[in-house]
Amino acid sequence: MLITIIVLDSVGAGELPDAAAFGDVGAHTLNHTLAAHAAQLPNLARLGLARLPGITTDAAHIPAVPAEGAYGRLKEVSPGKDTSTGHWEFMGVQLQHAFQVFPDGFPEEVMDRFDAATGRGHLCNKPYSGTDVIRDFGPEHLRTGAPIVYTSADSVFQIAAHEDVVPLETLYAWCQAARDILQGPYAVARVIARPFRGEFPFERANEHRKDFSLTPPPTVLDAVKAAGRSVVGIGKIPDIYAHQGFTEEIHTDDNADGIRKTLARMRQAAQSGESGLIFTNLVDFDSKFGHRRDPQGYSTALGEFDRALPELLAAVPENGALLILSDHGNDPTWHGSDHTREHGLLLAYRPGMTPRSLGDRETFADVGATVAEALGAEWHGPGESFWTALN
Repeated sequence: MLITIIVLDSVGAGELPDAAAFGDVGAHTLNHTLAAHAAQLPNLARLGLARLPGITTDAAHIPAVPAEGAYGRLKEVSPGKDTSTGHWEFMGVQLQHAFQVFPDGFPEEVMDRFDAATGRGHLCNKPYSGTDVIRDFGPEHLRTGAPIVYTSADSVFQIAAHEDVVPLETLYAWCQAARDILQGPYAVARVIARPFRGEFPFERANEHRKDFSLTPPPTVLDAVKAAGRSVVGIGKIPDIYAHQGFTEEIHTDDNADGIRKTLARMRQAAQSGESGLIFTNLVDFDSKFGHRRDPQGYSTALGEFDRALPELLAAVPENGALLILSDHGNDPTWHGSDHTREHGLLLAYRPGMTPRSLGDRETFADVGATVAEALGAEWHGPGESFWTALN
């Protein structure tokens, strides 16, 4: 049995019931992106995208064709709208309290310890857009060598440095030092290395980004690994779970590379009869287009994934399944530059399955429960499996 999960990072499917608490009433990443800039999504439509509640097919240019897969939406019960919160809940960790955020920057106690670890001081220490922060602080960084530290509405401590000024190994060491500091009352979900390159206005070196996550409690990934199945993390997935619960990790440079490597790994597993989980995150929707409020780029990326989808579906073995999810929203037409509190996308495919609605699932953890049941892993945590609905 081979289960493949592909997370379309930030492709939200409409506001959650508690969106008002996050200032996100009215956000809808899919509808607003496609209304602003049309893309042809016939293959996602075939899986049931057009049948999801709240999808405006005429405005979003999604053809209302008969479904060939299973389709639904996921409710997030954990209090947050960030990558770690969503992904942890996918695999059975429902947070009771949100990760720490620092809307006024990090306290002096944290920054003094960080400065001591780097020996170079720091710049910024405010919430900032990733592209704006290197524009505004990059020249001073080149002069001084001081790392640029910034955060956002998410629980992140981000360190930007030019690759010609700070070698990647040094940047990663600084991130690990920050990760060691940011525990207890300062325990942000992720420390993120954000290297950049070139001359002003600079370019982010996203292929060298690296996340240093808090270690989650035991997840479905650990259960699947303990059951003797393979657990392959592709893209930033292993980083999100602090590299816990994986048997193999595969780096990617962008969405296209992630799709290529997922396809290759699916074919390898199918050929060998391997049983396990392939878990991929396609981050470009979020990092390149959502945060930069670029609906045209976002729509184009959706179209590129849709064109790759037939090849992915063809690679699903007879006893396997493909799940397409999203972990939060990032409506590129919304105010600000942060994530939006939205339903997660849920599309599923098995060869020969009967198409059906999976409804609005009560928690992201239903995904992990489904994976555990399909792969024969022992899991007693939250979530209700929808595996039988895919048979």
